[in-house]
Amino acid sequence: MRLEDRLAALAAAGETITYGALSRELGWRMGDLTSALETLMEEDAADGRPFRAAVLCQRLSAEGLPAPGFFQKAQALGADVSDPAAFTRKQRLRLANRA
Repeated sequence: MRLEDRLAALAAAGETITYGALSRELGWRMGDLTSALETLMEEDAADGRPFRAAVLCQRLSAEGLPAPGFFQKAQALGADVSDPAAFTRKQRLRLANRA
C-alpha cells in the first residue's frame, strides 16, 4: 500500500495512527517515513491542501496530536500552529471533507 493511499483511507474514516504503527504497516524505517511525510507536507502546502500527515499521532500524546516535528514543519511552511490542538482538528476536518 502506498503512503498516500493509507493516509487518505485514515482521513476518510476519521481515524488516526501512530508513527510506529504506520511504519510497521508499510515496512518502512521510521526515518524514511518521517522524510516522506515532510515531502508530502511540502506538496500539500504548495497545492493549498490540508496536511495529510495530520492523521498521525504521537504514541504518548494524551490529545492524539502529531509529533512536534509535524508542527515545526507546518510552521516552516507558513502555517499558524500557535494552538496545536485547534490546528490539528482543523487539518483533520479538512481532510475528512476532501475524502
